[in-house]
Amino acid sequence: MGRNLDWDRLRVFHAVAEAGSLTHAGETLNLSQSAVSRQIRHLEEALGVTLFHRHARGLILTEQGELLHEATRAMMQKLESTAARIRDAEDAILGRLRVTTTTGFGTLWLAPRLGRLFDLYPDLDIQLLLEERVLDLAMREADVAIRMKEPSQSDLIRRRLMDIRIRLYASTDYVARNGMPETLADLRDHRLLLFTIDSPQVGAGRSFMQRFLDLGASVRLSVNSYFGVLQGVRNGLGIGALPEYLAVDLPELVQVLPDEASDPIPVYFAYPQELRHSRRVAAFRDFVLAEISGYRKALGGG
Repeated sequence: MGRNLDWDRLRVFHAVAEAGSLTHAGETLNLSQSAVSRQIRHLEEALGVTLFHRHARGLILTEQGELLHEATRAMMQKLESTAARIRDAEDAILGRLRVTTTTGFGTLWLAPRLGRLFDLYPDLDIQLLLEERVLDLAMREADVAIRMKEPSQSDLIRRRLMDIRIRLYASTDYVARNGMPETLADLRDHRLLLFTIDSPQVGAGRSFMQRFLDLGASVRLSVNSYFGVLQGVRNGLGIGALPEYLAVDLPELVQVLPDEASDPIPVYFAYPQELRHSRRVAAFRDFVLAEISGYRKALGGG
């Protein structure tokens, strides 16, 4: 049986399991649909089991297929990790680096700065995975994480990058039309734009926003991403609760009630132990640290 379970068939099986379609798997592998189908049939014959249920909308793994898929997924992750280590043994910094962070930080702070990273390392391929869900670095769902709280996994290398706070901002146009609030009580006369109160987020930001709800302030727009809140603020819809790092890049924002801010929110850089010698990870980490140093100087923090 070991002779029949050759790598080509397992590779084809993995592609089909991931795509759920013979056609899509064939496109990925540059094989015809008939060639893909033939490889799957030979693999099923070698194992003596059915790996897929066929139906009109695609393919679904059987119980036996799920077991084999778990094995091929682990194989692929191990191969990718090994390939990364081999590439990182070379002098050049190149290849793919998968970076996960929150949608707000990734779109509003990190992505606009990546041009300077590509100027330094034009052959580096960054894949941004932006979501509030914390990806499992140990299982190689991503290579590097920038999170708004300390990672809970003990087998990760982590570094505290900086603290950020949530503050209130409005556009210059909105302030010109509606005036600048002088006290918390004045907020009742303004439209507030908030990050959705029950969305996954750090407690400091949630507590900060809850204060305005308790005041009886009028919340006319709540969005489940800071990017959405920012768009509302920039278009003059109201006063928004936003991360303070936006003030450096967007001078058209006016800070409202400067003494009001959330508790500090720590920002951590983390990656798995097995990538501790990765030149790509080191290059990206050093780039982020340099950008944070520039950000602090622009913010007035020295």
